[in-house]
Amino acid sequence: MLCTAALLAACGSKDMEQQIDDLYSRMSQQERIAQLRSTYMDDFFNEKGELDTEKCKKEIPFGIGHFSQYASQKPREPEDLRNRVAAMQEWLINNTPNGIPALFHEEVLSGVNTRGATIYPQQIGQACSFNTELAMLKTKQTATAMRKMGGVLSLSPMVDVCRTPSFNRLEESYGEDAYLSAAMGTAFVKGLQMDDLKKGVGACSKHYLGYGGGGDADEKELMEEILMPHEAMIRLAGSKVVMPGYHAVHGINCVANAEILQDILRGYVGFDGMVVSDYTAIDQLPDMPDEIHKAASAINAGNDVDFPRGANYKFLQQAIDRGLVKPETLERAVKNVLRQKFRAGLFDSNPYLYSKEPITLDTPEERQTSYDIATQSVVLLENNGILPLKDVKNVFLTGPNANSMWAMCGDYSFPAMTYFWKKIMEDLDHPHVITLLEGMNGHKPEGMQVTYTRGCDWTEDIETKYAVGGDERAWEYEVLHRKVDAGEEANHDEALSMARQADVIIAAMGENVMLCGENRDRNGLRLPGKQELFVNELIATGKPVILVMFGGRAQVVSGLAERCAAVIQAWYPGEEGGNAVADILYGKISPSAKLAVSYPNTEVYEPLCYNYGDTAKAKVQWPFGYGLSYSKFDYKNLQVNKEASTDDEAVNISFEVSNTGNVEADEIAQIYLSPTQESQQIRPIQLQGFARVSLNPGQTKTVKTKIYTEQFGFYSNQGKRQWNILPGDFIIKIGASSVDIRLQNKISLKGDAVTKPLRQFYFSESSVQ
Repeated sequence: MLCTAALLAACGSKDMEQQIDDLYSRMSQQERIAQLRSTYMDDFFNEKGELDTEKCKKEIPFGIGHFSQYASQKPREPEDLRNRVAAMQEWLINNTPNGIPALFHEEVLSGVNTRGATIYPQQIGQACSFNTELAMLKTKQTATAMRKMGGVLSLSPMVDVCRTPSFNRLEESYGEDAYLSAAMGTAFVKGLQMDDLKKGVGACSKHYLGYGGGGDADEKELMEEILMPHEAMIRLAGSKVVMPGYHAVHGINCVANAEILQDILRGYVGFDGMVVSDYTAIDQLPDMPDEIHKAASAINAGNDVDFPRGANYKFLQQAIDRGLVKPETLERAVKNVLRQKFRAGLFDSNPYLYSKEPITLDTPEERQTSYDIATQSVVLLENNGILPLKDVKNVFLTGPNANSMWAMCGDYSFPAMTYFWKKIMEDLDHPHVITLLEGMNGHKPEGMQVTYTRGCDWTEDIETKYAVGGDERAWEYEVLHRKVDAGEEANHDEALSMARQADVIIAAMGENVMLCGENRDRNGLRLPGKQELFVNELIATGKPVILVMFGGRAQVVSGLAERCAAVIQAWYPGEEGGNAVADILYGKISPSAKLAVSYPNTEVYEPLCYNYGDTAKAKVQWPFGYGLSYSKFDYKNLQVNKEASTDDEAVNISFEVSNTGNVEADEIAQIYLSPTQESQQIRPIQLQGFARVSLNPGQTKTVKTKIYTEQFGFYSNQGKRQWNILPGDFIIKIGASSVDIRLQNKISLKGDAVTKPLRQFYFSESSVQ
């Protein structure tokens, strides 16, 4: 038998679609359905690490479409993973009827989800960097490592526009703003896919549409903002895989929702890729009598693949026999899978032959990237002048996150996934994660003494609340009903005694892997457990307290922050987080991050966003785009054309930013657009661009930005979906945050209304000179 990979390589003169048609016509019905299912690679290897070919013949005689989370099932060396993938691909190619290779997928939100791979800062922190170049570099490094281990598809990034501060998966997102989420998500895809799916790793846009909030928004907000990150990643970066969320839109679960999967995704956006279910999402379809009807409902609506095991799609033939699924529907889904495999190069000659060279994970270059992102992700919220720490002899470090890897590793990192899902609690420090204590001791200035004791635990009782939703495998009592063991005593009295002897106290507080993440809620949004009480006791010593918060979402500290000498939000800053936070505390780097969320001053369980206008301000302690520096910046000389035409492609603006302080620092200049009249159908204020400006003391640079006229437009549907650019007066604002507007000028668009089917340009283009 000439295997399909070799046969198709020999038929290179045919275009891809013809090859897909030919292959589909040769496939049996069993082979076709197998392409829409997934399984786990480890199930097919024995205790010696050898492929169990008899089990393969018994369980996947017609092949298999996918292997789920292949790199994270057990801690393995990268060479072992590569060799297992190669053995499985070789078996599939040489022992199944048409020799079709499988797609091996993994999570890559903060690096490849496998033992030893670099752990980059969590997405919500990286969003605060406003640095798309670093976002692209991170995922290019991730793809390079994953390809060496045989992986060709990721289930990342998560680009839900998250506007509810309490959302337990906010950490995976880029925050509340559609523009920033789209810009960062597009950079993620470009780096990961490397503009060539045969070299890079395929991205997956999730959780479509509005899982993080907005799924119940009105049509205008849904199409303009909630859809925007997915739309931009698909249309600008070539993202070819979409994962619907667990939630419902207009009363129908997304995985079985034809409105969003066919009408909007394929009909409006023009998506031509593969749609995959989130894990167990089809199982969770309500009001269905059995798996046959669940499978039919999902595939008919436009969902192609059933993850993680194809538990419902294994009944597709019965659904077809009953007339519940048409043959052309099955054909569409199978061809979407085959198309992704062609795009990934799996049908090229000998696709399963990987290098036998040793694989080095977490290279010095990757650690440097993780450090760079971390330093740009940490937001300085308050500072009465205590920072940076200069001429301080005795620094006391305390708190549950002072000496813990769980202060650094967010959900969907390998340690977090292994701890939460596998309930493995030992030997997780691979790669080595720098704690804050290690970073402060390793980077401290000469003559400084750093003392430490834990002082308090994250919580005294189990605070994780059971949350139905998400992956139903997490609904087990044993998975959720536990608390993290720090492995060291929290001696409250010793901590207060040491605090009284110090010059400065650093309180490292916040969440951990069991207090934030998928399916994990807790009691409120203030600091967990008795942490706030402990910080108050530290403040009562009379010594200045620097509050450093770690976690996956904003933690309400109103009434506490005002009494601290400084407040830092560090999020989950990754494997180099301890060094990054230490270097910011010591002034080796000036903080530059700006908030990607509106930071609430009270517990908020409903959408909150800066672009709602004044209605949101009363609940906000620190606004979107806000973040302090160790320097000062002056904005001046905004140049904007007074008029432009609605049919012009773009308008050009420029302005200057000066570092008027005494230290080298970066400033993130933000460009906002506002209407001049309430009747204009755009938000009261909306981010439409940004520029990271690196400046030496006394230096001035010019930011030049091209703003597309489509960015002045809006979505409407009066029987026909369209993008509208109307004449009118607008205000271009340049700010250090969404409320700290430094410069503004009016611009008038003249001419007739311009309508287009949908946007072509999503982002302004800035250069710094």
